[in-house]
Amino acid sequence: MPEVEPLSRSFFARDVLEVAPALLGCLLINAGVTLRLTEVEAYAGEKGDPGSHAFRGQTPRTAVMFGPAGHLYVYFTYGMHFCANVVTGSEGFASAVLLRAGEVVDGHDLAAARRPGIRERDWARGPARLTVTMGLGRPDNGADLCGPAAQPRILAPLTPIDPATIRTGPRVGVRGPGGDGTAYPWRFWLDGEPTVSVYRPGVVRKRAR
Repeated sequence: MPEVEPLSRSFFARDVLEVAPALLGCLLINAGVTLRLTEVEAYAGEKGDPGSHAFRGQTPRTAVMFGPAGHLYVYFTYGMHFCANVVTGSEGFASAVLLRAGEVVDGHDLAAARRPGIRERDWARGPARLTVTMGLGRPDNGADLCGPAAQPRILAPLTPIDPATIRTGPRVGVRGPGGDGTAYPWRFWLDGEPTVSVYRPGVVRKRAR
């Protein structure tokens, strides 16, 4: 892959609804694998977004979201998976973009070794699969994506994305008001990309008796 500078801090330090679609087609590079992002979701934190981890304010878990833009927010979910987000906006106001899916464009042997027995289309088709394929986990929480030595890092698309190919809709698996696709059509993806994940609405889980 060509060696170019990672995206600047100013790219990320914008409104999350500007940054999210602008990340489509960008290249995420980490641990020997390069991924072309095909699907993301925006989360606006305490700015009226009930689907966000930070909706009720800062906690030790969400502290990175309240920090400077251009850092990685990695969280553990369902007791088994990690998901990776890019922090956006102004420091002190939590917002982030969930990296939902992408196409491996370099480092195929490493990706295949991390996802044995899985077909290539599905290597990073979903946020938990994406982190496994990219070798991302808890130690990457808070990682700075900006600067020449950044690891992981995100590069601009090799070719510009046609805005007409960008689609929007409800976020996957978000329960309650935050899952309302009319109020929060904050999932963005590239039309026709086979790596885009399947939409599933949020389901309220019943507590075991």
